[in-house]
Amino acid sequence: MRKIWLGIDTGGTFTDLVMTDAESGEQWFHKTPTTPDDASRGILDGMKQIIEMAGLSPADVDFVCHGTTLATNAVLERKWVRTGMLCTEGFGDVLELARQRRPSFFNLDIEKPIPPATRDLRFEVRERVAFDGKVVSPLNEDDVRAAVTALRKAGAESIAICFLHSYANGAHERRAAEIVREMWPDAYLCTSSDVLAEFREYERFCTTTVNASLLPVIDRYLERFERGVRDLEIVPEPRIMQSNGGAVSPASVRQMPVNTFFSGPAGGVIGAVGQGAMADVKDMITFDIGGTSTDVALIRAGTPEKHNSREMGGFPVRTRTLDIHTIGAGGGSVAWVDDGGLLKVGPRSAGAVPGPACYGRGGTLPTVTDANMVLGRLNQKALLQGRMAVYPERARQAIEDHLCVALGADVMRAAAGILEIVNVSMMGAVRVISVERGEDPRNFALTPFGGAGPLHAADVAAMMRIPRVFVPKRPGLLSAMGLVHADIRGDFSLTRLLIADADALGPLNSGLAELRERGIAWLERESRNANARFEWLVDMRYAGQNFELAAEVPDGSIDQRILESLIEQFHKAHEAAYGYRMADQPIQVVNLRVAVVINRPSPPTRGFQSSGSLSAALLEERQVWYADAGFVSAPVYNRDAVPVDSTFDGPAIVEQMDTTIVIPPHATVQVNHIGDLMINLKAAQMETSE
Repeated sequence: MRKIWLGIDTGGTFTDLVMTDAESGEQWFHKTPTTPDDASRGILDGMKQIIEMAGLSPADVDFVCHGTTLATNAVLERKWVRTGMLCTEGFGDVLELARQRRPSFFNLDIEKPIPPATRDLRFEVRERVAFDGKVVSPLNEDDVRAAVTALRKAGAESIAICFLHSYANGAHERRAAEIVREMWPDAYLCTSSDVLAEFREYERFCTTTVNASLLPVIDRYLERFERGVRDLEIVPEPRIMQSNGGAVSPASVRQMPVNTFFSGPAGGVIGAVGQGAMADVKDMITFDIGGTSTDVALIRAGTPEKHNSREMGGFPVRTRTLDIHTIGAGGGSVAWVDDGGLLKVGPRSAGAVPGPACYGRGGTLPTVTDANMVLGRLNQKALLQGRMAVYPERARQAIEDHLCVALGADVMRAAAGILEIVNVSMMGAVRVISVERGEDPRNFALTPFGGAGPLHAADVAAMMRIPRVFVPKRPGLLSAMGLVHADIRGDFSLTRLLIADADALGPLNSGLAELRERGIAWLERESRNANARFEWLVDMRYAGQNFELAAEVPDGSIDQRILESLIEQFHKAHEAAYGYRMADQPIQVVNLRVAVVINRPSPPTRGFQSSGSLSAALLEERQVWYADAGFVSAPVYNRDAVPVDSTFDGPAIVEQMDTTIVIPPHATVQVNHIGDLMINLKAAQMETSE
């Protein structure tokens, strides 16, 4: 019986699977088309296929981790369930009132997003708790019972309970939840004090209602997935990747589906951290391009940046997440001409079905993948090492039919225009995560992955004047590889609004003790007898500010000396972020946080074993279009046969099962001892791309 780990990442076009022998380091890779009607079907088929390909038994599988975009897609496409909301009397319109910030100052016709709990399904309940947790008005239980009766009659499936200041005292929410369960045992239910025990009513109400709206969606999907895993006779309970870069049990995800936003992209960032560590590349900008989107993140000194809030479907969702910026531009993004005759790319995607025209699955609209095909950047016969036939003539036909006449351009110029436009969009995403965060992108290596990342990375790097592009050995499968290596992680927080002085030590330590209890209880449910570490943070701000910065607490308690060090940490962080400090201004503690992390061991590393000559890796010569040179003859290499510890120059194309790497003219490529590629761009190339 072997110790096999399996990672599964479901994307918009393909589902990627990576299987690793945790003792020998041997790996197996597989890609299968995503099944949009039921993602679990494609996943389970892929799991069965990769186990058979490896000649293993399902009983050998010791760990399964799955990254899913189900919750993200459900919110973006409004495929949630009818959701009811119980709120404090007078606060039924919080979801519409929001923060009264305009997303665009010059557009008067912006449509506000439709809340998961529509106004007719929101019921106000007489009760009131003050900001310090004192009960002002007791809970009127008759109001709760009347609301539950009305919601059941209206066809709601899920209920969110959101009372004012419940972060300070959740007793009213807990009692209301008891009443709901008594009257309606089958209803899906969550309370804001359990979902987000933090102040700021709008964000807490939004996060809780979005979470409630996804409870049935995630529960039904996981039921199918878990049943399928059992039917395959895989014994261990599968794990699900969270946005924070850690994996948890399906039971945890069923309670907090909002934690799975960016689940798949988070796996890619974790995979990039691991690959970068092995290659001694610790400062990276990750560049993940899939079928529908591009996800970009910044990794400094081997640690990815994190955030506590993300907008999802127009609503702020406060949950611990890796700082991943996403745009709607990917390989399947559709090119079109607007009413003014301008070429546009995305955000609409051809997805897995019907997909790009060149895939031959019924797609007729031109996509970014079709443009790469027409311009010779992709293999003209088949992808996935021959397993998937492609049809270049259909890509040309799609571009001719939908773009050429409207643009007054030939097919090659139209295809080049698609790439130029989408590369500019992708460059904008890199700017957001670097320049707009105060970071110089030239100090980082652009690290592409996903099926299309290495196709565009060199062009985007040149536009951003980034001199190095680090391509891991399996970029098209890196998200799935990250899932294999994922630690087990849970994040917990609560609000304590206190001036940071000696009088705050008691309340701060009681709050940290409460968080420790929550973490221990979670740990008991997730992994009995596991050794875990607790990572502590305190959110702080100058009194009167509206946003806060985090300071690290060395242990789960604070004395006067530690408090002083936290204050100095905050001053330094504020000066680094904003350019100044206010030493005489009182500092306020806002939130306490803890992350409970169970580290999983890393399997041995195996790289490419090729030690032959570069000429032995040559597949063909092909005419390939480059932004700064037009069409040139470029050698096409099989990456599995490219010798390790070697160097070669562009222009070149490197093909492998999971992706294609475009290397521009005059660039130099260094291959390290495990087969990673470092593309070094020359200054002249970057100047040409400006």
